[in-house]
Amino acid sequence: MEPCGTPHVTSITVDRASPTLHSCFLFAKPKDFPVLKNDTFLRAARGQQTQHVPVWCMRQAGRYLPEFKEYRAGKDFFDTCRSPEACCELTLQPLRRFDFDASIIFSDILVVPQAMGLEVQMVPGKGPTFPDPLKDPEDLQRLKTKVDVKKELDYVFKAITLTRHKIEGKVPLIGFTGAPWTLMAYMIEGGGSKTQSKAKAWLYRHPAASHMLLKRLTDVVVDYLLGQAAAGAQALQVFDSNAGFLGPQEFKEFALPYLRDIARRVKDRLKETGQDLPMIVFAKDAHYALEDLSQSYYEVVSLDWTIDPRSARERTGGSVSLQGNMDPCALYAPKERISEVVQKMLEGFGTQGYIANLGHGLYPDMDPAAVGAFVDAVHRHSRRMNSDGGDKLQ
Repeated sequence: MEPCGTPHVTSITVDRASPTLHSCFLFAKPKDFPVLKNDTFLRAARGQQTQHVPVWCMRQAGRYLPEFKEYRAGKDFFDTCRSPEACCELTLQPLRRFDFDASIIFSDILVVPQAMGLEVQMVPGKGPTFPDPLKDPEDLQRLKTKVDVKKELDYVFKAITLTRHKIEGKVPLIGFTGAPWTLMAYMIEGGGSKTQSKAKAWLYRHPAASHMLLKRLTDVVVDYLLGQAAAGAQALQVFDSNAGFLGPQEFKEFALPYLRDIARRVKDRLKETGQDLPMIVFAKDAHYALEDLSQSYYEVVSLDWTIDPRSARERTGGSVSLQGNMDPCALYAPKERISEVVQKMLEGFGTQGYIANLGHGLYPDMDPAAVGAFVDAVHRHSRRMNSDGGDKLQ
């Protein structure tokens, strides 16, 4: 645990409702942030020239780190999410080990359904669980008609602001949310699912109610992302982790319009305040939608490992930056093999308009040394390729 004090904190507020906070806990105001020292990730997201390919990992703060396991031992997952101090500490942990070019706030996509009135528990050995999921359209009445995002999710905003100060400008901080379809699926399935059959049944049996729920989720997500931006997030990622359970037609009807609406509305509102944050969309396994996603108002399209880098470049036509897409299981390989896989990936994507990442999140049993090898290989190979004149979009 880092000391409570920091020279950038400008106000003191003690949250006595949370048992995980010390009485000396300091909340920072979303202003007077330290100067950003490494903007490589933001430049790549905007398609600007970079000296090396930036790299970060989804779930880079997580159970593969011994210090994460030690810090989280005996603590309820969502209690941790509601502690700005804990989220800040867990966000910073991987930055102490690895030379990442970006960080992502520690939180969970399911804080949005919680804010809307549904109970979510993290059950050991099972994962996120809704004790009373949505079973039919009449259950929509159980959701809050109007969600006060500032009140319900203020702990996330405080975590972002605190982390922006305590990260001391080392790298940019990414905020995130789940996409409407993915959130809807969890709310109906009651947790993870191999088929998403209950949620998909809604799309076929209750299309009007499905759109009603997706619209309400979209409204909350928009406010949530705007709150993260106001709190200090420097980029925003939307995770549609369940996108691949939809076919092309269903994706175009029940996922894509809401992804576009989120990006368009967030950007329009941010312009009014003079902010310009790059946005990233990650629709896992939705290969068929790559062209549509590249025209959906996001600066970056993140890819899973099933998409060929050169094909992705061709299909997006250079209209967006790309992020991804190394198979997470490649990190089980020896360091030399990891380096070879990274080099081939960089040769496919090129070194500009590209952010290296995995095609999904880090797994709990991964060796931290392999993560370090991945990060080092991205920096080493991309710098060499740029010095050799390979600094153009492929």
